[in-house]
Amino acid sequence: MIRTLLIFLWTVLVTGFFAVIVILASFIGKNSNTLHKIERIWAKCILVASGVKVTVKGLHNIDPVGSYIYMSNHLSNFDIPVLRAYLPVQFRWLAKAELFRIPLFGHAMKRADHIRIDRSDRKSAIQSLNKAAKTIRNGVSVVIFPEGTRSQDNNIQPFKKGGFFLAVDSGVHIIPIIIHGTWFIMPKKRFLVKPGNVVLEITSPIDSSDYTRKTKDDLMEKIRNVILESFEKGKKDRALC
Repeated sequence: MIRTLLIFLWTVLVTGFFAVIVILASFIGKNSNTLHKIERIWAKCILVASGVKVTVKGLHNIDPVGSYIYMSNHLSNFDIPVLRAYLPVQFRWLAKAELFRIPLFGHAMKRADHIRIDRSDRKSAIQSLNKAAKTIRNGVSVVIFPEGTRSQDNNIQPFKKGGFFLAVDSGVHIIPIIIHGTWFIMPKKRFLVKPGNVVLEITSPIDSSDYTRKTKDDLMEKIRNVILESFEKGKKDRALC
């Protein structure tokens, strides 16, 4: 418990510090790699202090000059620093509105042009998706958790449809990402943080241009099956270790 309290205190301190740095740097230039690098250092500070070691698989599937919609499973609060630290491209989060209400941190997210989505307000959600589509057309990738929230039982939850409207409207490739191991570090509704090993698995891009709004459910099922198959395989491999 003492270790977790120290990690929590460290996280609050470094988040406040780097939030200020991001806010100040955003006045110089939002579209440079500077903000990305600052956020990456922030994430690594949290992971190192928490004893989290990350192995990345499949980096060859990313064209560094391409723009994508990255869709990842969501197991833990640690998914965010894992993706921020080890996905080596500029991207914007399509994140729930509650994160933007966190003092300082939320303002830093706004200044860095991350995209707020309020699922309780349909009009606002549509505006958020339109902003995300514009971001992609400008050559910047977007990261989405299609489950919408963290898993409560270390299983893949049903997907929300919003990200797939965005995919078929923008016509860019989707890269499914599978995070293995963060649930054991800090499951939802548990305060204790345990050190552990995480695997960030990046799979092959899937073309969304062959789908329309009418067939978006087929695309959603395809992406979910890719993530589910790799995730279940990872659980079996972990059980055998």
